[in-house]
Amino acid sequence: MELQVNGQTHQVEAPDDMPLLWVLRDLLDIKGPKFGCGVGACGACTVLVDGIPTRTCTTAAADVSGEITTIEGLPDGERLHKVQEAWIKHEVPQCGYCQSGQILAAVALLEETPQPTDADIDAVMTNLCRCGTYPRLRAAIHEVAGMEG
Repeated sequence: MELQVNGQTHQVEAPDDMPLLWVLRDLLDIKGPKFGCGVGACGACTVLVDGIPTRTCTTAAADVSGEITTIEGLPDGERLHKVQEAWIKHEVPQCGYCQSGQILAAVALLEETPQPTDADIDAVMTNLCRCGTYPRLRAAIHEVAGMEG
């Protein structure tokens, strides 16, 4: 199969039902997406497929068409993405395990809804963070949106 990942084309030999998570991590050595729950509930494995947050642990790689963006593909050259900068400023990560999925979900939210309300954030940011940094996460999203959080 052919996959477009972070602006590069990759030819991959994998079973059709192999989850995209394992193709990215094990075959392409892209470690940003993490294994969490394995049932698509926690979001640690989230990437963007054509800008849409996608849980890779339950998505077969063969079913994916379009550009896949992982956390590794998010920065613009040498500079961090504005969401990553806000994450650092607001000290969102604690353990950091869920953060690549959280950041990608926030990027997608802000593309779709540039000025999200707290309700918008709560409705879309469904990735789980066992450290409970949700207030910091919300503040970082509001900052990127140009709102006071």
